[in-house]
Order: sequence, then C-alpha cells, then structure tokens
Amino acid sequence: MATEIRVPTLGESVSEATIAQWFKKPGDAIAADEPLVELETDKVTVEVPAPAAGTLESIVVNEGDTVEVGALLGQIAEGGAAAAAKPAKAEAKAEKPAAASKAAELVDVVTPSAGESVTEAEVGEWSVKVGDKVKADDVLVELETDKAAQEIPAPVAGTVVKIVAKTGDTVEPGNLLCQIDASGAAVTAAPSETTPAEAAPAAAPAPAAGGSSMPPAPSASKMMAEKNLSADQVAGSGKRGQVLKGDVIAAVQSGITSAAAPAPSTPAIARGPVAAEDEAREERVRMTKLRQTIARRLKDAQNTAAMLTTYNEVDMGPVMELRKQYKDLFEKKHGVKLGFMGFFTKAVCHALQEIPAVNAEIDGTDIIYKKFCHVGVAVGTDKGLVVPVVRDADQMSIAEIEKEIGNLGRKARDGKLGMADMTGGTFTISNGGVYGSLMSSPILNAPQSGILGMHKIQDRPMAVNGQVVIRPMMYLALSYDHRIVDGKEAVTFLVRVKESLEDPQRLVLDL
Repeated sequence: MATEIRVPTLGESVSEATIAQWFKKPGDAIAADEPLVELETDKVTVEVPAPAAGTLESIVVNEGDTVEVGALLGQIAEGGAAAAAKPAKAEAKAEKPAAASKAAELVDVVTPSAGESVTEAEVGEWSVKVGDKVKADDVLVELETDKAAQEIPAPVAGTVVKIVAKTGDTVEPGNLLCQIDASGAAVTAAPSETTPAEAAPAAAPAPAAGGSSMPPAPSASKMMAEKNLSADQVAGSGKRGQVLKGDVIAAVQSGITSAAAPAPSTPAIARGPVAAEDEAREERVRMTKLRQTIARRLKDAQNTAAMLTTYNEVDMGPVMELRKQYKDLFEKKHGVKLGFMGFFTKAVCHALQEIPAVNAEIDGTDIIYKKFCHVGVAVGTDKGLVVPVVRDADQMSIAEIEKEIGNLGRKARDGKLGMADMTGGTFTISNGGVYGSLMSSPILNAPQSGILGMHKIQDRPMAVNGQVVIRPMMYLALSYDHRIVDGKEAVTFLVRVKESLEDPQRLVLDL
C-alpha cells in the first residue's frame, strides 16, 4: 500500500508554491516526519515531512515546478522495503529504537495565535537544541511579530526530539515549531532519528555565489535573471541562507542596481583593498520583524499624512515643586513613584477633550472622532520602539496613570506585551528627554492625528515679571496631521498642555 505525499496548506492567501529542493530520491529509505522536499512561496519556505515511514517509491514533480495546495508530490511504499533499505550498521540496534519510538509520547509545539491582525511571526533564537531535557514552562524559543516578541514555553516536561522551524524562518499560527517527547523514550531514539534528517541537507549542492549553502530558489533565480542581479547582491532569508523570491523583491525595492550596471572601466580594483578592508569590519544583521514594521509604518506616515510640527516651551518649576513636596507621601500611599508622565498624560487628556480633532483619525473620506482617550506611551527597548497604550486615561487619576505606565514599561522591556496592550491608541506621547534630546519633531503614529514630544528639562534664563530668572524649561513639540487638524487647533492644544503643567491645580480642578 502506498502513502501519498501532497502539498500542505500554505496559508490563507497562498495557493501555490515552487519545488525548491528534494532531499530524497526514489528508492531511498525514509523515516516518518523526515523532511522530503522543500517548497518555496513568496512568503516562506516549507519543508514537507514524510507522512509515514517506508521507501520513496516515486516523485511526480521536479525541482522548479509550480504546484498548488493539495497537489500530489510523490508516493511512499510502506512495509518491508523500508526496513531492507536501512544501513546494515543500524540493524543491530533497530529493535531497541523502534520499541522506544512506539513508547514515545510526542507533544507538538505550534505557533500560537498572536492576535487578530497578526498573521505571521519570525522565529528568533532557540533556547534549546535537539536532545535537551526541558521542564514544563521552560522557554523554548522567542517568536517576533511586527508588534512584539513572544516567548514560547514548553507545554510539558520531556526531551526535545525535533526542531522544525529554524531561526529566521517565518511561521504562521498553527505551524509546527518543535516536538517534545514527554515519555523519555526518545532520549535514546533521538540521535538515530535526527542524524539522517540533519545529514540530508548536508549533502546539498556546494554553496552558491552569495555564500549560501543552497542555490537560489527557482523563482528567485528567474527574477534575478530578469533584473540582471547576481546571487551575491541579495541577502537570503530562507533555510541555510537560500535566496527567495521575496529577498529579490526586497533587494530591488531597496535600490540595488543590476550586476551589469557598473561600467567595465570601473572594475572592483577601482574600489581597491580599502573597500575590502572596510567590508571585513562591517557586520550585516537582518532587520527584525519589529524593526521592519517600525520602518514601514513611519515611512507610510510620512507619505500619507500632511505632517506639521508646532512648538512651545513649558516652565516645569511648578510640577517639580509639587513632586518634591508630595513624592514621599504619594509613593507611600500608592506604591508607585510620582513621575512626570502622569502629569503630561493628564494634561494631554484635558487638551484632547477641548480640541477633539487631535484625538480623531481619517478613514477614507470620513473623520472618526474618538469619545475616549487611549494614550500611547512610546517606550524604547533593545529591539526597537514600542507604544503600549494607557486605555481610558481620561477616566484615571494621576496615581492610576503612573501605575499603568510603570506596568506597561516593565512588560515592554521584558518582551511580555500582548496585542491588547499595543492596539487602539488615539494619541501618543514620546519622551525623548530621558535620552537627553533638547528638541525634536516626532513622527505620527498612524492612523493617529497627533503626537506630543517631551524633551530634556534644562535651566535657562527667562524674563519673569520684568526680571531675568533661571527656570527649568522644557521644549514641547506637537506633530499633527494638517489634513484634519488646523494650525489654530494645534497651537491651542499645545497652549492648553502648557497651561495645565505650569498651573497643576488646573488638573485637580478639571479646568
């Protein structure tokens, strides 16, 4: 009886794939779940595992062919043929591993759903390797989406027997990441099972020109030929550094010129040994999903919104005096330090209620006015800028705001932010002052229409009642979408924020 090998479901919007590479040939013995063939789509490469153990009987599609979901790839002959094809040196131990395999309790670890608008994630660094023993809830791997990083814990205690998704792979919810044997039987079986699978790619063709251990995918090769690009001009993101079609598209969009572009009169020698020396001291690092999304969203905001920035300055003396007077009592009662963000968030909420256009967004030809204030607070992490949201900040006290900002900041730095923490903001506050910025023009966090930039507090000579005095001053910057917010509204908004901070009693009296 033969078992069919078919193209698996590749994702909601992916209906076809290209055969990138066969790891086996007809007549080869294969184990269940051993990778047989690699498929390449515009988004990701997928290894198709053997649905059963046996002998590869036939291959019906060749490398470079395009196949649809569900199409027949080949057939596996089950039964004695597979056993006869095993290497002689494995026969003496065949009985024991087989028995262990039967007793194994394999638990699949799959990509979890990361939120309604998140359809894929990038596999980060693995904390374990095949053969490692893990306890329940031990961190296995970190997945990175375009909004946050998520640690994947072990669902059970056991031994890691298989890692399917490699670092840098793109996975979708439900995709298999690894397998854990909860019975302990795979401790002895793992080496004999995983070694052939790992050895198959090792027999792949010699590295291509771009330094990859695999040649470019067929569709990528075709596009590189059309664009007159060479493999060493494109950074591969596929398994073992393989160049995919999406890599070629990204290279073209980034402005890389064709391999034939340099004139013969300017050979590599013209660049001289200096260029080679500089290149040896460079470090090329693939952008994380989060950084790619930050770059795309910020550029989209510039391209879409009619951005303009208005400035003002605020005397921080009154707020600083208030903090100095009540900070100990405040911390003792509320269990959180009294910072500046609570005052700024409250002042912003007051101003948003008076100038609702700054709290609105454009949807096609409609303007959506928000009757609530979900204030995003930009937080810098080692992986990039994230903007967790203080929901219904207008309904909260300064103490409640400080507690929530502290909680969100810790989650951001620990990579624990969830989708609910990151979505729905109506306005954003960015505090570049913590890094020493004196003045800047923040970029909108689309589709929001306004963002307030805080800056460094610096003593400056100011004219007060006809006298020159030294005051702790801060520049404020409001970037806004001029399509929906008029200049008068933007200036008025910033003045209201300034008035609230220079006279904090207005916040208490709701003025």
